[in-house]
Amino acid sequence: MLISVLIPCYNSEKSIRTVVESTMSVFKNDLPDYSCEFVLVNDCSADGTFEEIRSLANDYPCVHGISLMRNFGQHNGLMCAMNYASGDFLLGMDDDLQTQASEIPKIVHKIEEGYDLVYGVYESSQNSRAKNLTSRLNSFTSRILLGRPKNIRSSNFWCITRAVRNEVIKSRNYNPYVDGLFYRTTHNIANVTIEHHKREFGSSNYTLGKLVRLWISYWNYSLLPLRLVSVIGVAMSIIGFISAFFIAMRKILNPSVPIGWSSIICVMLIFFGFVLLALGTIGEYIGEAVMTLNNAPQYIVRETVNVDETRTGSSAL
Repeated sequence: MLISVLIPCYNSEKSIRTVVESTMSVFKNDLPDYSCEFVLVNDCSADGTFEEIRSLANDYPCVHGISLMRNFGQHNGLMCAMNYASGDFLLGMDDDLQTQASEIPKIVHKIEEGYDLVYGVYESSQNSRAKNLTSRLNSFTSRILLGRPKNIRSSNFWCITRAVRNEVIKSRNYNPYVDGLFYRTTHNIANVTIEHHKREFGSSNYTLGKLVRLWISYWNYSLLPLRLVSVIGVAMSIIGFISAFFIAMRKILNPSVPIGWSSIICVMLIFFGFVLLALGTIGEYIGEAVMTLNNAPQYIVRETVNVDETRTGSSAL
C-alpha cells in the first residue's frame, strides 16, 4: 500500500530535507509493508525552500514538488497536495520538525483498525503560551461551529483514507479549512497520543492576522453565527419591549421621574453595536459566497518538479 505524505512548506529550507529523509527511514525500518511518496507544496517561501525541494526530487523519485505563485496559506497548500496525491492513505505533517517521523507508525497502525481519520495529539505542547491559548480557543470553537466530536482533538498531524480525500477535494471554496471538510465527511475518527517537539528553526509563521483569517474560514462550514445573531436579535428585542413597558408604567405612576439623555445614548450604542455586528456577520457570508461564485482559486501552481500532470485534472486549478 502507498502512503502519500503531504507537507505544506513555508520558509523551511533548513528543515525539509531532514523531515523527508527521517520519514523515509521510518517507512523502511518500521513500516515495511508500506511504500511512501512525498507531495511537498512550497507556499511562496521567501528563502530557498523550493530549491531544496527540487534537490530532494532529483535525489529521490518518490518526492514530488509543487511551487505556488503566491502565499495561499497552509490549508490551501494541503488542498493542493491532496489533489496531487495518489496514496491509499494520506498523511499530513508539518515542515518544522515539531512533529517527528518516529510517531508515524502509531497513526498508521491506528487507521488500520478501520477509522477514516486519525489525529496525532500532543500529550504536552511545546508551543508558546499564546499559541497554546489560541489552540484551546480553536478547539472550543471548532467543536461548536464545525461539529467536531466532543471526545476528539485535532492537530496538524493526521492520516485519512483515500475515500475521505476523494470527498474533500470536491470542495472549491477559495478559503478552505481541511478539518472542517474532514468533519463534514466523517465522524469515524480516532486519536493517538504523540510527542511534540520544540521548533528547531525560526518561529511560527502564523501571525495574528493569519490566525483570525483561519478562524473566519470556519464560517464556510457552519450557519451557527447567523443563527446566533438571530437569537441575540430576538432576545434584545424582547428585553427592549419589556424595558419600554416598565419605563412607561413608571412615568405614568410618577410623572416627575426624569427621562435621562445618557441612558438613551447607552441604549442606542448597545443596539447599534449589535446591528453593526449582525451586518458584519452577514457581510462575511456574502463575501465568501461572492468569492466562491467568482471562482477565486484555492491555489495557483507556478512550477512542478517530478510531477506527472496527469495525476490531477481540473482540480489543480
